[in-house]
Amino acid sequence: MRKLQEIILKPLITERGTALKEQGKYLFLVAPDASKTEIAEAIEAMFKQEKIEVAKVNTAKLPGKKRRFGRFMSNPGRFKKAVVTLKAGQKIEFFEGA
Repeated sequence: MRKLQEIILKPLITERGTALKEQGKYLFLVAPDASKTEIAEAIEAMFKQEKIEVAKVNTAKLPGKKRRFGRFMSNPGRFKKAVVTLKAGQKIEFFEGA
């Protein structure tokens, strides 16, 4: 089994992510080859002290932007994000912030 840090790379704090937080959904940047079950298990393991239970995971692979380096074109920055829905009444304190 892979380490949690290899599956969940970082939380995504965006304007859309803050709006989804009110619905009990949280955004994470994940490994491009991570499956939905791996993501759900990793989230539950990361926040096991808070007894978080994942209800649903939606994923999206996003293409990178084309960049020009002199006469060469590159396509860096491809990534995969996951929208994790928690069971009703649960929240992750990490995102609540100060």
